[in-house]
Amino acid sequence: MASSNQQKVTAPYGSWKSPITADVVSVASKQLGGTAVDGHGRLIWLESRPMESGREVLVKEAAQPGEEPIDVTPKEFAVRTTAQEYGGGAFRILDDTVIFSNYKDQRLYKQSIDSKACTDLAPVPLTPDYGGPVVSFADGVFDLRFNRYVSVMEDRRISSANATTTIVAVSLNDTDAQEPKVLVSGNDFYAFPRLDPKNERIAWIEWSHPNMPWDKAELWVGYISENGDVYKSTCVAGRDPALLESPTEPKWSSNGELFFITDRKNGFWNLYKWNESGNDVLPLYSLDAEFSKPLWLFGINSYELIQTSSEKNVIACSYRQHGRSYLGILDDSQQSLSLLDIPFTDIDNITSGQQCLYVEGASAVNPSSVAKVTLNDQGSSVADFKIVWSSSPDSLMYNSYFSLPEFIEFPTVIPGQKAYAYYYPPSNPNFTASEEERPPLLLQSHGGPTSEARGILDLSIQYWTSRGWALVDVNYGGSTGYGREYRERLLGKWGIVDVDDCCSCAKFLVDSGKADEKRLCITGASAGGYTTLAALAFKDTFNAGASLSGVADLSLLRAETHKFESHYLDKLVGTEKAFFERSPINFVDHFSCPIILFQGLEDKVVPPDQARKIHEALKKKGLPVALVEYEGEQHGFRKAENIKFTLEQQIVFFARLIGHFTVADPITPIKIDNFD
Repeated sequence: MASSNQQKVTAPYGSWKSPITADVVSVASKQLGGTAVDGHGRLIWLESRPMESGREVLVKEAAQPGEEPIDVTPKEFAVRTTAQEYGGGAFRILDDTVIFSNYKDQRLYKQSIDSKACTDLAPVPLTPDYGGPVVSFADGVFDLRFNRYVSVMEDRRISSANATTTIVAVSLNDTDAQEPKVLVSGNDFYAFPRLDPKNERIAWIEWSHPNMPWDKAELWVGYISENGDVYKSTCVAGRDPALLESPTEPKWSSNGELFFITDRKNGFWNLYKWNESGNDVLPLYSLDAEFSKPLWLFGINSYELIQTSSEKNVIACSYRQHGRSYLGILDDSQQSLSLLDIPFTDIDNITSGQQCLYVEGASAVNPSSVAKVTLNDQGSSVADFKIVWSSSPDSLMYNSYFSLPEFIEFPTVIPGQKAYAYYYPPSNPNFTASEEERPPLLLQSHGGPTSEARGILDLSIQYWTSRGWALVDVNYGGSTGYGREYRERLLGKWGIVDVDDCCSCAKFLVDSGKADEKRLCITGASAGGYTTLAALAFKDTFNAGASLSGVADLSLLRAETHKFESHYLDKLVGTEKAFFERSPINFVDHFSCPIILFQGLEDKVVPPDQARKIHEALKKKGLPVALVEYEGEQHGFRKAENIKFTLEQQIVFFARLIGHFTVADPITPIKIDNFD
């Protein structure tokens, strides 16, 4: 590492040498799939491992300091569900038992985790062998009253394109894997089946086409009969025609009160409570901030009810406001919220432990991590904060190279309207550029599109900035984290608002002297890949682009995509005319700059035909273009070697075609059609 008084070398932006290599990034790309606490109070987490082709493994924290964490999942298993394609909620732990979805066959298994060598205990299947991974389970909970596991089930046996989704009960009997018993059915989608402490009532979320769960959903409660059936169901929230809302995350307190989050009235996801006797809804605390997030994945857990000696309800919760997250304690009886001071500026899920909280979070200098947060006796402040899991434990060795994000507001094409982004300037302790030079800019357009850039430490971003690139991560209109009104800017205008906002952001940075207008590049994955292609087809702001699993043909996507998103585009795009006019594939003659495409061959969300069609069309037009296809990859790349290759080929592609500099790393570029 460079010493503070070392003379910096003057070299062109983009040519700087950095120890944050693509190898470092790919190994540091572990992802967290959830946390839980076992019967002994020990933390268990689900992590993906790029070095094992993205295999997801349950891991138990060490029993004693200095010992290594213990793998719970045997090597022949992987904990992952494909329900709704994106999965989540793939396991649940009670005492010393884990129920999990196995990736290969999608069956539910039961495993004891009491032994020190957990992997020696063979998991037992609970659901039938359907001859393939055609029935998936997610978001389940234990029902001890009937010795069963209540879960969302997605059945693709009749139709993979139009799966049947229900809430079912799976017997926990070890001797025979029986067909699950259907408890709730009839709607298109279900999530969050949650039982009260006596297992006498069940709450759940449901929604139907053409809505996504963040557009309009309903919270229901049903009563459970003596034989385990659900009867006498009532809708708690979501049916009032005067209120547009999308309730989420129902949760029962120890004394049987139902809490949940919804965005009625003020358009922000806030905490509420159900008054059962009057079947009405009471707000706990109103704030123009998001206490939850869109249900892309099952198993979201944004708040926890904390057990106290008194009768009052104390809730540990997080919320997001103005581009950062906050952790707080909400006292239901006082309707007061006390903030807790922790280093995280981004918070995901919260799990309640023994006299502590386990908080998934990150910051500009902390990668995605799990922290053990111990509160004082009054629960009003933090007594101790300790990182117990990190997606990249070695990342701090590169901290002198880190570029810290600047939260920016920039004007959109609508007078008086603003959008948001995180700007990362070039940063390297050993190099500087000449005063006259402006850095090349990589604009990153997030996926979803109903999602959010988060402004946290991500070594894949630092890879660029430590080599002398500026990078900006844009939260265009339609992004989450800013309320329903901001989110709905994109309705009927996907391919317009997102593209305009990305172009406006790039122009804002050029005008601010923070980017070179002749070296503006754009990249994005999935929906971000669509924004990338649309910006390159319909605007002339950018000089090159990279699309990862990006959409080129909106009509083809609508026809081929999976059930969860099969009507998503109807709201985002609108008319048949708009589907045609906003599909980049129909306007190949409008493209005028180099593009590189990356695609997983097992992608069911954006099938490979999309990338192939755009590649062939641009090749015929004579533009510099390259296509990289990955065997065994789905929507998003999980294998370390492919994460590395994608990063390296993007940077060398841009350097060769528009950079006017040589990359310091020894990268062998792939062949570029119409260029090499």
